[in-house]
Parts: sequence; C-alpha cells; structure tokens
Amino acid sequence: MIHDNKPQEKISVLLVDDHPMVQGGLSACLAYYDDIEVIGVAHDGKDALNKAKELKPNVILMDVSMPLMNGIDATEIITEQLPDTKVLIFTMHNSSEFVHSAIQAGASGYVLKDTSSEEVYFAIKAVTKGNTHFSSSIAKMLQESPLKIENDKLTTREQVILSFVAQGFSSKDIAKKLDISFRTVEAHRRNIKAKLNIESLADLVRFAINHGLINKEGE
Repeated sequence: MIHDNKPQEKISVLLVDDHPMVQGGLSACLAYYDDIEVIGVAHDGKDALNKAKELKPNVILMDVSMPLMNGIDATEIITEQLPDTKVLIFTMHNSSEFVHSAIQAGASGYVLKDTSSEEVYFAIKAVTKGNTHFSSSIAKMLQESPLKIENDKLTTREQVILSFVAQGFSSKDIAKKLDISFRTVEAHRRNIKAKLNIESLADLVRFAINHGLINKEGE
C-alpha cells in the first residue's frame, strides 16, 4: 500500500464498464492506493446514472461503448445533474470523434485502457482537484486536431492567457510568465469570460481544449 503521512479523506470512485474482468482488474489496481476507495460498479450507462445519483462519487471512471446507454450520453447527464462528480473517460477508443464528444459532454479527462495504473491514479487525483488529464497520445491529438471553431472573439493575448488558465496556472503565475501585472491578467480573465459568456473554470478549460489553445505560448 502507498501511504500518505497527512490524514485525508478518501476519493470515492465509481467504476463503469460492461466487462467484469476490466472492473476487477481496475479495482485491484486502485486498491493499491490508500487514498482511493472504489464505492461501486456499474455495467452500462443507465446503471451508471442510478449508481451515481445513489452514491454521489467524487470521480466516475467511465467506459464508452456499453449496452443500453453509452458512456458519452451518460457523462452528459451526470455532469449536468451532479456537477460535483467528475467523469474520467476510461476506454480503448482513441479517435478524435470520441474524444471531442466526451469533452463536449463534460468529461474532465480521457485515459486509454493501455495506460499504467499509476497514470490512472494521477488522473483521478487531477480531476478531483478540478484539473484535466489526458493520456499523452490524446493530448497530442487534441493539439493537432482541435475542433474547427473560430477564435476571432479573443485577442492573441487573451488566447495565451486562457491557455495558461486551462493548464492550471494562477493569475499571479501568469503575470510572472508574461511580465505583466496581476491586475492586467485579472482584467483579461474578466474579458475572456464576458466574450465567451462562460463563468466556470471547468467550462473555460473545456473551451480551451476544444479550440486547441492548451499549449499556445506567448510572444
């Protein structure tokens, strides 16, 4: 077992997959970490909805291809009805169509099933903190083939700042990186939210990912 000296609440996880062997293997891997607790399993999207409402987990590891209701549709409903529950897609599908659909549905991350158990653990930790996590191949794909949408609403500087925001940098950190004042960064952030009609950080991150802004660098 991996132990942390600091006392902390366990992160509750719901596993959603229609293959019992996958559920069993994933449960065994996560049992290695003493700050993770698998509190339930579901076998399809509809089962996931019911279990999520009943158990209210911190994180749901969600497969995509399942009977009755697929993981993308289930993710959209769960993130709308249970905003405090983060959905992390866990699948073998690596096409841009699936990835973009998952992000638009509200998923906080996308991890492939050939990922190491350690990365799955760090992905769970990341989304619990309100961040995103993508397998390296998925992150690269998102940079190379973002959704085809217009960024004309935002200036180049605003796009750069949004990129840093989406990567988890604070306004203070961004100010240092761009050699501008904290107040200027805050003003840009307000303008970005107003232009995009977006309030939440999660939606800003989703916008940045979909628009290929995650690794945009300043001049």
